[in-house]
Amino acid sequence: MRHKRIMLDVLKGAAHFPPPLWMMRQAGRYLPEYRETRKRAGSFLDLCYNPDLAVEVTLQPIERFGFDASILFSDILVVPHALGRDVRFEEGRGPLLTPVNAAEISQLNSETFHVNLSPVYETVRRLRAKLPDETTLIGFCGAPWTVATYMIAGHGTPDQAPARLFAYREPVAFQQLLKVLADHSAAYLIRQIEAGADVVQIFDSWSGVLDDASFDLFCVAPVAEIVRQVKAVHPDVPIIGFPKGAGAHYQSYRQKTGVTGLGIDWTVPLAAAKALQAGGAVQGNLDPLRLVAGGKALSDGVDAILKTLGDGPLIFNLGHGITPETPVAHVEAMVKQVRGATR
Repeated sequence: MRHKRIMLDVLKGAAHFPPPLWMMRQAGRYLPEYRETRKRAGSFLDLCYNPDLAVEVTLQPIERFGFDASILFSDILVVPHALGRDVRFEEGRGPLLTPVNAAEISQLNSETFHVNLSPVYETVRRLRAKLPDETTLIGFCGAPWTVATYMIAGHGTPDQAPARLFAYREPVAFQQLLKVLADHSAAYLIRQIEAGADVVQIFDSWSGVLDDASFDLFCVAPVAEIVRQVKAVHPDVPIIGFPKGAGAHYQSYRQKTGVTGLGIDWTVPLAAAKALQAGGAVQGNLDPLRLVAGGKALSDGVDAILKTLGDGPLIFNLGHGITPETPVAHVEAMVKQVRGATR
């Protein structure tokens, strides 16, 4: 007998209480078992491209906490890596790439893109076979704007000034880069769905640094194109958009991109989140540092979200990824509080 994946019901607009629960970056450094697997993997990218180990770390938080959804263990930068750009991760520094210039954009290599990503598709296939039947499997990609910021700067920056400046100085080349990334990201998500993903999420971690015109052009338009292409092949598969820091743009982002669910960060006031719920499911938005702090800070944050958003379509999550210093006991407390909530 197949068990219901309640997250899929919520993404269709149904209200469930208690709501389904998962965490962004739930497979990661806060878990001792992840750290052990990571040591065996070699490099971080080796972990992403090793289906045996990627499945192992993806399942770890499901086995420990029984979350309602499992998200593929990978990274948003596998897309530029699969297009032939060098990507490496250094401890304490994060991702490092050779910055792309305008002339190199037309030379991005599409020919072996899916071949390079075949280990990721294999990981998704194995996950769907191994996960509990009631657990929703989430595939994902980075949004073109956010991926482009790393490709242009070569590393993370506080305000993505290199990418913004490149976009203003080289508008034709920048639009070409966004198109390449949108087309390949859509194809990547389609393959993940075909391998067994129930839902896909688009992470736009740096949408909050853009002005009005740039937000529409660099953030909204490429994501709308990804949604269009994915829906053309898989019209019934939900797509969650997470434009972190979008602020006043959240409402128009949902309308203009056509995403099914809206991931909201912890700066979104709950009254505003309630208004966004009128347009469909919202996901979030506990401050990750409340989870680090634990105690009253955590319980008050959880209570406020459940009280304000619990009678509508809600996927309980953090407002960004869990941080490495988070105590496991605090995650256990959060899960217990959400699961044990009553109206």
